[in-house]
Amino acid sequence: MTVTTPPTRVAAASPRPAARRPNRMRAWATRAPLLPALIFMIVVTQLPFVATLVISFFDWNALYPDDRHFAGFANYAEVLSTPDLRRSVWTTVLLTATVVLVSLVLGLLLALLLDRRFRGRAAVRTMLIAPFLLVPIAAALLWKHVLFNPEYGLFNGILHWIGGDGAAQPDWISEMPLMAVEASLIWQWTPFMTLILLAGLQSRDPQLIEAARVDGANDWQVFVHMTLPHIRRYIELSVLLGSIYIVQNFDAVYTITSGGLGTANLPYTIYQTFYQAHENGLASAAGVIVVIGSIILATFALRVVSSLFRAEVSR
Repeated sequence: MTVTTPPTRVAAASPRPAARRPNRMRAWATRAPLLPALIFMIVVTQLPFVATLVISFFDWNALYPDDRHFAGFANYAEVLSTPDLRRSVWTTVLLTATVVLVSLVLGLLLALLLDRRFRGRAAVRTMLIAPFLLVPIAAALLWKHVLFNPEYGLFNGILHWIGGDGAAQPDWISEMPLMAVEASLIWQWTPFMTLILLAGLQSRDPQLIEAARVDGANDWQVFVHMTLPHIRRYIELSVLLGSIYIVQNFDAVYTITSGGLGTANLPYTIYQTFYQAHENGLASAAGVIVVIGSIILATFALRVVSSLFRAEVSR
C-alpha cells in the first residue's frame, strides 16, 4: 500500500524589485516630454497666484513700501464692504448674466438656423463665426468708433437716413453705457454659443426625429420634447464657459467706457486699484476673489464636459 502525499503549493514569488524598475523607467520616459510644459505652467501661472495670495493678506501700498504689514482678511472684508468695490462686484454679475443669457438665446436661434440645409450655408456659418475670431480690443474699438460714435457712427447714420435732419442723434455710450458694453460682448460671444449648440444639434439621431414626425409631432413638439433635453448639457456647457470668460473681461470695459458711468466691473476695478491707487494688497484680494469664482465655474464646466464625453462613449 503506497501513500501519496498531496502536492505542496509553491508560494508565488513576489515580483523582484529589479522587475519593477523597467516599468517605472518606462513611465518616467513617457512623462518626460510633458515635464517642460508642466514646469512652464507652474512658473507662469501657479507661482504668480501664490505670490498674489500672499500679498492679499498684507496692507501694502506701493507708495509707502516700508509701511506694509500683515492685515489678515481685512483686504477681503474691504473688497466686500467698500461701496465702489461692492458696486463693481454687482456690475460684474449683471454684465455676465445679461451677456450670457442673451448670447445663449441668440446662439440657439442661429444654431437652429444653421442646422437646416439651405443654399450658402457654409458662407453664412463663416460670417457668423467671424466676430468671435476678432481680437477683443479690435471688436471693442469697432463698436466704439464705427457704430456708437455720435457724429459719424453707423447707428446715428441709420437714424439720420430714416428720420432726416430732425432725427435724434443719441450719444449711445454716455446715455446707455452698460448696454453699450453688453451689446459689444453679446455680438462677440454669440458665435461661441452658436458653435457649441450647433455641435449638440448635429449629434442628434435623425432617425428619432423622423420617427417623431411620422407619429404626428410638429416642429414645436420636437423642439420641446426631443431637442431641448438632448442639448441640455451643451446649454450648460455654453453658460459655464461663457461665464468664465465674461467674468474676466477687461477689454470692452476699458476700451468703450474706461470704467466710467457705472460700468467698472471687478477686473477693471482691480486694474484701477493696482495701477492708479497703488493698493497692492487690496487689488490682490480682489484678484483672488475673481480667481476663486472662475475656479468654481471651471469645476462645473469640467464636470459637464466629462459627462458629455461619457455620454458619447456609452453610445
